Amino acid sequence: MSAAAGIAWDTRTVAGAQVRPLPGPVATLPVTPGDGSAPPVTGPTAGGPGATAPQSPAGPSPDPEDPGPGTGDGVRPSGPLPFDMPQPAALRSGAAGKKLVFAHYFTPYPLSLDNASADADYYTRNYLKPDGENGKHERYGGLLRDRPLPVPPKAGNWELANLQQEVRTARAAGLDGFTLDLLSLTGKNLERCKLLMEAARSVDPAFKVMLMPDMTSLGTDDPAVLADLLADLGKAPAAHRLPDGRLVVSPFKAEEKSAAWWTRMMEVLKSRHGIRTAFVPLLLDFGAHSGAFEPISYGFSEWGSRSYVGQEGSTRDVRRAHAAGKIWMQPVSVQDARPNQGIYDEAGNTATLRATWNRAIEDGADWVQLTTWNDYSEGSQFAPSLHNGHAYLDLSSYYLTRFKTGGWPRVVRDTLYLSSRTQFAAADPSGGQSLVMSLRGGSAAARDTVEVLSFLTAPARIRTSVGAAGDAHEAPAGVHSRLLPLAPGTGSAAVVRDGRTGARVELPYRVDRTVEVQDLQYYAATSGRS
Repeated sequence: MSAAAGIAWDTRTVAGAQVRPLPGPVATLPVTPGDGSAPPVTGPTAGGPGATAPQSPAGPSPDPEDPGPGTGDGVRPSGPLPFDMPQPAALRSGAAGKKLVFAHYFTPYPLSLDNASADADYYTRNYLKPDGENGKHERYGGLLRDRPLPVPPKAGNWELANLQQEVRTARAAGLDGFTLDLLSLTGKNLERCKLLMEAARSVDPAFKVMLMPDMTSLGTDDPAVLADLLADLGKAPAAHRLPDGRLVVSPFKAEEKSAAWWTRMMEVLKSRHGIRTAFVPLLLDFGAHSGAFEPISYGFSEWGSRSYVGQEGSTRDVRRAHAAGKIWMQPVSVQDARPNQGIYDEAGNTATLRATWNRAIEDGADWVQLTTWNDYSEGSQFAPSLHNGHAYLDLSSYYLTRFKTGGWPRVVRDTLYLSSRTQFAAADPSGGQSLVMSLRGGSAAARDTVEVLSFLTAPARIRTSVGAAGDAHEAPAGVHSRLLPLAPGTGSAAVVRDGRTGARVELPYRVDRTVEVQDLQYYAATSGRS
């Protein structure tokens, strides 16, 4: 194995991430009573837009893919989520079934690269260590800072089994499918693409895979070559098609080729392979290129900003797409930190996750793309990971349910989410790292905070501990964010109601002032899972 595929992402991720400069603090999202939108997170220290969701009925509770200890309320069964997740059938039928949610799948980082034990597998030996892969990543302290949640070695076709597990995880979170990053015309990444299509079909025929040719790395100027690749992958039952049979193709950085080039590619797909196309280009500069692509497109998308500020531009882009009669696929993100490129965005704990989901909901997006499911070289993963567990994916399920059903899920179990970095933003790594990350232009200012995000069935007192400092605050029913100053040591939070301690969460990763390697990702934990 080599990190070549991950490094090939560099051009895309530096030039590709859209950032709209927006100086100053983020504004509170306006709310019109009764409009179905989410009020801002309550509390004077809440950072970024969020939601204190109204209580509304929810569907039956499923058998979770990986249940953890719930707090329970004496009536409801325990479960990992603060609400009862609707069954897949409820999210895939009627109006909810037209609101599609995908996650961007990046083939270089599957659950396992070598089917070895996590304590000595390729991730541990070569991607997480500064001296991994013969020191090629030493300059930036190692290729990755996090990894997929470890899985035990498997007998038989372990690669297929692991991809099936990822599909089950995504399906349990409410996702409709993956957008599949097509990085190369041959080799291991293409093999994983085909295997993922097989995994999706075998786990759930309704789980779809949208083809996303990556125009920063595919390396062909011949539209017929790409048409042949898409036809080969598109024949798989899992390939995402519209009800009228059109194959959905959503190229990343579509403006890398002209609208005429893409028209020729679609003509070859139809004449040579008998495949009609629904073209949904992802444009890195939507304003500059949407006009040229409008006549050939079914819809549009963009990559989006990865900080909780600078999100307002998406409202303009959604309206522009809808005015042209096109669907819109909205990017939703959690954070972004790229050691090998020396750049990061200030995510504000969970503020970016909440802000981007609220934009998709309030602006009336048709589809959503979580960016990303598993690009660990960007630090942008929603997938269950070593340092975040299921926390970000579980949070996303809450907003996904609102996006699809039109009503905020009712909180039926007290659940706490705790997030922080393990080092201060200005920490100077003491190891051999020479390239350190700095804030991308347009990002919110760096901050050193611990966030307690509470989902409560009724008002309660939240007891907190950050390092040596203990504190407590009152939190209302619904969703509430409280920011605390970062301090050396570990953090925890617990719900106290009527003198009894209920849901409790601990972030076991210690915060230190002196660090060997720079790591500016936010770590997260949830009381809903062990």
